[in-house]
Amino acid sequence: MQPTPALAALLADAILVVHVGIVAFVILGAIAIFVGRTRWPWVRGFRWRLTHVLLMVFIALQAWLGALCPLTVWEQALRRRAGQAAYGESFIEHWLSRLIFFDAPWWSFVAAYSAFAALVLLAWFIVPPTRRRAT
Repeated sequence: MQPTPALAALLADAILVVHVGIVAFVILGAIAIFVGRTRWPWVRGFRWRLTHVLLMVFIALQAWLGALCPLTVWEQALRRRAGQAAYGESFIEHWLSRLIFFDAPWWSFVAAYSAFAALVLLAWFIVPPTRRRAT
């Protein structure tokens, strides 16, 4: 069953909000690891750190493979279903997409994602996560 155009537009906006949240998690999380390594115990949480590093590795890998993010593909499909141009009309989509989408050559994204993935992997060793001990 296909969503109505109005529902498709709403779902596309929701996906964009999630996408921006993931970008914020990856970027702000990396900053938090280095800034809070001695004062915020949560930045060494194993599950949080594993999620962070795996997400960044996934992003870098898809860039190397020349693949679009699955969230981008899903959002664009919903926008087409809604009769919208990709990244065109709603307030949420208009402003949030400018935070995470840039017009640049593909290789620059691959380089940026790779460098950031290297930083996140380096953080794993410089500020190692800790596992909780079983009680």
